[in-house]
Amino acid sequence: MSLKKLDFLFEKCKEGCHVNLAVACPHGTDALGAVCRAHHDGLVNGILVGDPERMKRMADEQGYDLSGLEIVEEKNDYIAAERAVRMVSAGEADLLMKGLVKTAALLKAVLNKEWGMRTGSLLSHLLLFEVPLLDYRVFGLADAGMNIYPDLNAKAGIIDNSVECFHKLGVENPRVAVLAAVEAVNSDMPCTIDAAALTQMNRRGQIKGCTVDGPFALDNAVSFESARIKGIDSPVAGNADLLLVPDIEAGNILAKVVLYMVKARGAGVVLGASRPIVMTSRFDSMETKLASIALGATLAK
Repeated sequence: MSLKKLDFLFEKCKEGCHVNLAVACPHGTDALGAVCRAHHDGLVNGILVGDPERMKRMADEQGYDLSGLEIVEEKNDYIAAERAVRMVSAGEADLLMKGLVKTAALLKAVLNKEWGMRTGSLLSHLLLFEVPLLDYRVFGLADAGMNIYPDLNAKAGIIDNSVECFHKLGVENPRVAVLAAVEAVNSDMPCTIDAAALTQMNRRGQIKGCTVDGPFALDNAVSFESARIKGIDSPVAGNADLLLVPDIEAGNILAKVVLYMVKARGAGVVLGASRPIVMTSRFDSMETKLASIALGATLAK
């Protein structure tokens, strides 16, 4: 089974009890607006950890409705980030979201050995996006936001995190395409050697719960016709669910082409911690922010 349209996330996260979302420093209009809307749309129960005066002033200026949201006062941004993480670790909240606080400060709290959200797994980013030109197929893209130049072991960890996410979303055996510029192993292109190794690791049971193949160029990973023309015979060719990029540069560029130039809808979370972490950009659309919250809430159930 492949995923179709991101609308399914909104349906899934409304099933059963609502997830409690702790937002660290919701002092920017993007995060505050998204959480207010998600709360009132019934996607999550919002918990705002930060400076109440800043939040209320911003809500008045932007017309946001703070009624019903829990506000936890902490005027120091770094302490607010720690407090939001502690709430998730203690079970007082189910999902963490980054507001207007430095990513490094939030991750430092997340990775704290005593009270953070460490699991021993690698932290990685997964972006789900739908492509209207391909009948609204939903693809996963990893890792466009956390690991800069992942080695072979890190790439295996990124696949493991992403596959676990796909399983929770109902895809029992996601097809993973390991991307490169070409679809043949080339000793001058190390990422193609990694792709071949990951494929073999999957066949030997070192990477489980999915079908991995590569290297693939992007076109023959998502297009049956391109794969046919190039004579590629693989269950993943033209039929990929997850696109594993070689490094953060390739992932970041592809993600921004998808979200800003193609105007596709996306949803992104950080995986590998005890609970998902929603980290959106200030430039992301409201749709992408809401879908990211819905994805995190679905995975946190």
